Amino acid sequence: MPNVLLIGGRGKIGSGLRTYLPTLDPDYTFTSVDLPDATNHAPDLSDQTLIDCDITAHPEQLKELCANRDLVIYLARKSPLEAMNQMTDLVFESALAQTQVPMVIGSSSVHAIDGIYTVHEGVLSTLSERRFHAIKSWPDRIPATIPACPINDYGREKAHVEQWVQKLADQSHSAIAARWGGINAENKMRTERGYFALWCHQEDAARFVHACYTSHVNEILRSGAHYFVVSNNTYNIFDIDIPKDEIGYDPVHNAEVFYR
Repeated sequence: MPNVLLIGGRGKIGSGLRTYLPTLDPDYTFTSVDLPDATNHAPDLSDQTLIDCDITAHPEQLKELCANRDLVIYLARKSPLEAMNQMTDLVFESALAQTQVPMVIGSSSVHAIDGIYTVHEGVLSTLSERRFHAIKSWPDRIPATIPACPINDYGREKAHVEQWVQKLADQSHSAIAARWGGINAENKMRTERGYFALWCHQEDAARFVHACYTSHVNEILRSGAHYFVVSNNTYNIFDIDIPKDEIGYDPVHNAEVFYR
């Protein structure tokens, strides 16, 4: 029975995991710890433990919550960058403090590599405007093996998470950085430029987490990896063949259904 701690689990990604992971394995059990005023984007779910706690103000409670977990999924955010990185340090140190260190999935983002691509220039700009007929040479999809190259504080906080994931891997523990694409609570298309090329349905996010955890249980996980987590979109700009091959990630949604 996978015993999961979600840190920031009432949010858009966490609520999707709480909704869809049980459809992949009904044995998942969840405890979600969030700030007291956090909006719960899946309020109709029952049989799940929701805890109000500012983990940065109560670090000992976080250590207690990490105890005897099979999987810790770190989704929470705060500002500014220094405070966010301090919270990240706290989360990973709390996991490492356990007698049996749980697997950890840390939240990164496609924006961790903003330094090497833009949807405002060149062929990706044309693609983001859906002027597909004007593209003479299709760009290769961006591989997840590219190291973080942030250009702002949001990207820098994600790079810090990825560094911690590698630290756990270096100590022979299981950890993965999820470079989430565009996820929203309604699983709808947004007007954000190029959104269809990096959109991720909540169900596919859950399928990714399940593939990671299953690979960990089967002892085939490449710990320390960072993978893009987007749906099986026709016009993806990020490569998802690597997680498909390495962990069996099997996304089932496609952004193009919104354009038919």
